[in-house]
Amino acid sequence: MTEDEKKTEPKLSTAERHDGRRDPIMQFFRYEHEHLPLRLRAISRPFCELAESLVHTSDAGNALRLPRNAERSVALRKLLEAKDAAVRAFVAAPEGES
Repeated sequence: MTEDEKKTEPKLSTAERHDGRRDPIMQFFRYEHEHLPLRLRAISRPFCELAESLVHTSDAGNALRLPRNAERSVALRKLLEAKDAAVRAFVAAPEGES
């Protein structure tokens, strides 16, 4: 890879990397960016960290890492649904006030 290619290559967050390849669903677990207010980042962060632990191996090794297959995709999709529900629960009006 040339220096010019390195400069134009998109920078991937930890949540977007997997064995050097992009795992598309991981982009939806990002919480570090300015698109979320700080309070919502705090809600999203544990979901991102769990998703990362399921798909990435740390330097110390990660017993939770799942192989890339259809069932891992289902697990990540359901985790994403849970994260979205948690964010909505946080911003929703209390019951009876809508």
